[in-house]
Amino acid sequence: MKPERRGRGSQDKVHNPFESREYIEDPEYQEWQHQNGENPWADEATQYTEVNAKSIVNAVLSPDLGHKWSLNPYQGCEHGCSYCYARNTHTYWALDAGLDFERQILVKRNAADLLARHFEKGSWQPEAIMLSGNTDCYQPLERKLEITRSLLKVFLEYRNPVGIVTKNTLIERDLDLIIELNKLKLVHVAFSLNSLEEDLRRKMEPRTATAKRRLALIKKLSDLGIPVQVLIAPIIPGLNSHEVLSIAEKVAAAGARNISYTILRLNGQVKDVFLSWLEKHYPDRYQKVYNLVAASHDGQLNDSKFGRRMHGHGEMAEQIKQSILLARKRYFAGREIIDYNYQAFRRMRKGQYRLFD
Repeated sequence: MKPERRGRGSQDKVHNPFESREYIEDPEYQEWQHQNGENPWADEATQYTEVNAKSIVNAVLSPDLGHKWSLNPYQGCEHGCSYCYARNTHTYWALDAGLDFERQILVKRNAADLLARHFEKGSWQPEAIMLSGNTDCYQPLERKLEITRSLLKVFLEYRNPVGIVTKNTLIERDLDLIIELNKLKLVHVAFSLNSLEEDLRRKMEPRTATAKRRLALIKKLSDLGIPVQVLIAPIIPGLNSHEVLSIAEKVAAAGARNISYTILRLNGQVKDVFLSWLEKHYPDRYQKVYNLVAASHDGQLNDSKFGRRMHGHGEMAEQIKQSILLARKRYFAGREIIDYNYQAFRRMRKGQYRLFD
């Protein structure tokens, strides 16, 4: 049995379907190294590579997501969530959706400059842009590089609305900017939280903030008047689906204004990563979870059809939906998310003083 890669959601490199070669590990040799005091993962520290992006704002074509634009300062994510749907995007960079997604992070250093150029286009009409879509903009690397912080400065400078989605409490570092954005009704924050059980969180989302810390920050932002929503995502039938009402109660008590959800779907190489993780950590629940996830998508582990891929279809999906509706009625009645302010947008003409250099 090979030793565990601690702090990683994926324990393996997953075959990239765009590559002809396949990486194969030798678990017996890795176990021998481990027993003899060697670390077989000594050279696997997270690395980042700077890429020269040519554009930064992406049109969102899916009608399921509720926003038209997204922005990703990073590709890949050190949080290592075993279920992450974005893992497949790494294959387009000749990397894999397993370990590479967590340890080979692509960095867009010029993101803030590209965003300012985007706002200067005469064709741009102010609309909310989501930070992020494929990776967490407050993943651990952000503490050092501060790319997300530089982007928030541009959003504030141009007064363009921004939505932030994260499961990391590093967002607290940027409260000075978020408070200023909120004064102009330019920001919404969404925390992802899908379990209150620390043992499950630590295994499933190994480099994320604890539920306790996320709840404390939801309260802090809410007390400051910043509109906060919570994404119970993904709900994994047979693993965390029993927690919907308890999560809703906790986040409502902390001041969140609404909840939304998705049901796990295993698209592309995410299936290999998640099922391997599930078999390692919860072998006694493997078949039950497998069957219930499939039952939530008409017998398949993945459903790509717009309109139902996020919330599933079938009896299990309906049970989860009813739990969400009950939670909203019980804990969030009368609460609302104030719409963004689109009237404050301004362009900073050439030669005009910029607030942040």
